Formats: sequence, C-alpha cells, structure tokens
Amino acid sequence: MNRRNFIATSTVAAAGAILSSIPGIALAKNESINETSLPKKKRIALIGTGSRGTTMWGKDVIQEYADYVEYVGLCDKNPGRLEAAKEYMGATCKTFTDFETMMKEVKPDVLIVTVNDYLHDQYIIRGLDLGCDVITEKPMTTDEMKCQAILDAQKRSGKKIIVTFNYRYSPHRAKIWELIRNGEIGEITSVDFHWYLDTSHGADYFRRWHRKREFSGSLWVHKSTHHFDLLSWWLDSEPLEVFAYGSLDFYGKNGKQRGVNCRSCNHKESCDFYWDVNSNSYYKMLYTDNEKYDGYLRDGCVFKEDIDIFDKMSASIKYANGVQVAYSVVTYSPYEGYRIAFNGTKGRIDAWIQESNPVYEADYDEIMITRNFGKRDYFRIPKGKGHGGGDKIMHDHIFKNVQEDPFKQSAGVRDGAFSILTGIAARKSCDSGKPIKIADLTDLVPMSKKNS
Repeated sequence: MNRRNFIATSTVAAAGAILSSIPGIALAKNESINETSLPKKKRIALIGTGSRGTTMWGKDVIQEYADYVEYVGLCDKNPGRLEAAKEYMGATCKTFTDFETMMKEVKPDVLIVTVNDYLHDQYIIRGLDLGCDVITEKPMTTDEMKCQAILDAQKRSGKKIIVTFNYRYSPHRAKIWELIRNGEIGEITSVDFHWYLDTSHGADYFRRWHRKREFSGSLWVHKSTHHFDLLSWWLDSEPLEVFAYGSLDFYGKNGKQRGVNCRSCNHKESCDFYWDVNSNSYYKMLYTDNEKYDGYLRDGCVFKEDIDIFDKMSASIKYANGVQVAYSVVTYSPYEGYRIAFNGTKGRIDAWIQESNPVYEADYDEIMITRNFGKRDYFRIPKGKGHGGGDKIMHDHIFKNVQEDPFKQSAGVRDGAFSILTGIAARKSCDSGKPIKIADLTDLVPMSKKNS
C-alpha cells in the first residue's frame, strides 16, 4: 500500500469511529465507510446581528460546531453592525442587508432568527415557505394573530421550528423535572413561582427596544415566556386560563429626572441608573459605533416617558391538568433570581436561585424536598455557565443532532406557542380586568398531558 492509499484508508477508518460515537448517527452492521458517508454540514443563515445573535448563535456556534454546521449568510439592516458582527464571530460567509437576496443567493438549510421580537413572525414564516427549518429565539412572536400565522405556515411547509428555551437544559431545572416525574411529592396541585430582576439586568429592559409593547409584546411575552415554558414542561400540561395584574410603578414616568440616553444626560452624577455603554468594548463595537446607521441607542434612559410596559406583574394561571400557579415578576429587586415551590399530595419541593446577591456566594444551587410525614432531603446542583449550564447542552442537541431526549427538553412550535399565549393572555387580562381563556386566542386546544 502506498503512502497516499494508507492515509486515505486511515482517514476513512477514523471517520467511521467518530461517526459511530456521535449520538443520532448509527451505522448499519457491516456498513462500509467512505467519504460519502460523512454527515453533510447544515448550511446556516442568520437574520439579526444583535448581541444574542453574534454570541450565542454566532461566535459560540462557529467555535464549537464547525464539524456540523457552516455559516453561509448573515443579514441585518444595519450595515455597520453587520460587518462588526461578522468580524467578532469569526465568520467567513457573505453578508446582506436584504433578507430576500440572502435567501435566494445562499439557499440555507436552516435559518436562525434573532431580530426584534415583533419581527420574528415575518422571518419565521418566510423561512418556512422557502423550505428552511427555523431556529428562533424566544419569544416565538408577540401576539395571537402572528402566532396563528406561524402555526399555519409550519403546517403547510412541513418544516421544523425549534424554539430555543435554554432554561430547560440547565441541570438544576432538569433535576426538578426528574424529581417531579419520579413522584417524590405525589401529584402536583399548585405552584408558587416568583421571579426577581435586579436594578442592573431588570433596568436594562427599560433602556432598550423592549420598553415598548409594540416591539417586545411587554415583559409578559419577552421575559415571562421563559418561565411559562418551564411551567408547562415541569407540569406536563398546557395552560387553560390566565388572570393577571400589571403596573408601571418604578421606571418610565415615575422617574424624577430623565434624559434621552445616558451619554447625553445632564444627570449623570446624580442618577443611580447612569450606565457608560462605552465602558463595555463589545457593546461599543456592536452598537454605539454603528448607531449612526439606524439611530438605535443602546443606553436609553430608563425613565423615558414613552415606556409603556409593566415593571411589576402577577398572574394566576390554571392548567389543563388542574394545577393552579401563582406567578409574579418584579424588575427592580436588589438581587436577581427566583423562588419556586411545588405543592403535592405527598409533600413539597422548594428551589431557589440567587444570581447577583453578594451575600450568597455558593457554587451550587439547592433543591429541598419536604415530605408530609417523612424526612427532608437536599440536593445541591453545581452551577454552570450560560443560563445555568443549559446553553452548551442545548447547542449539542441542536447542532450535533442528538436524538435522545430523556428529559423532553427539545421545544417545538407548540411549546413556543403556548409559552407566548400565556403571556399574551396575561397582558390582555391586565388591560381588560378579565380572565382570558387560552383556547380563545388561536386554534390550539390545551392538553392535560402534553408529553403523553
């Protein structure tokens, strides 16, 4: 055997060993391996080169999954940010400021949607109709009409929608799912779920485009979508009805002083919320260096009078399996995190996450089970990077095509729909003062056991 044949044969043999070890790729017994057996890389295009698109779905994917996917196109209406994002990501593909041109020219297998929430439906639907599978950031969209249009497009196209609920994949939340499924506290009857956004992260929603309902659907949709998805996943059920309250008590019109944005403000010395966006080199590169193209100010004033979303919210949610949930969010807490308790017929599960409390410096997150007539158990789950360690696990499932899903973590169009419909119903309830039935919003009918 000459050197060239030896190298070719060794390479193919090594490829076979690698292929057989990749979840989701099984070789038939005695199947021969050759170069054509190698998995074809998925061709990916991305629309929306903001911070989430360029990091979690850009640079991270290029660095970790180059053997599985390749970027063939990037698109954004802001040409300066588009080129800055390409360089930051380390991408070598073409860039486009026109979506239709990109799709026609590069013909991707998968479209990743990371534009502003209110535009998600436009690109999801067009991507499906052009024959792409779609990966979309949460929330899937912002109102029930757009949601129905996405559902219709998915049915007629037969293509796949993945909604990226990375919270499902964190080990701490997966452990809660496991404890519930194992019947540790019997049948779940009710849940207390309270989320706290601090005066850094929480305030940031009021600096950016999220502050307007027309763009984000309010935090009921943009933020709480994550939490509502967790509830449906944990409870294995879908919501029936929502009654909610919401108000704007701290940000927006409640401020005693205000400006257009932090850099131009006359109250820099006296405002607790002054933030120097240019002290962050990444934000400067991506946003302030390119705001001349579209006028978007990343450091908007949190007390602008055009803010029309709620900063304090609470809801009562009834699920199809009879579970009742008491839920709340506050966006100006001194610390970041949440507390959740599942009440069952045999006991109670308590869990808590504190993400920005300097007094709480543990390297683990804790879960406590208290049984009605028995012992109390504690579980300590090591903290992970990237949304509680969920990002990497979710990326592996998506880009390595992992078929095994023992915790039912993969989220599709129905999961995305019910998560936003819960928030949309809550928003409508706040406005009307009445309970809102989920089944009245689209043609989806809530199921008692969604994974049965």
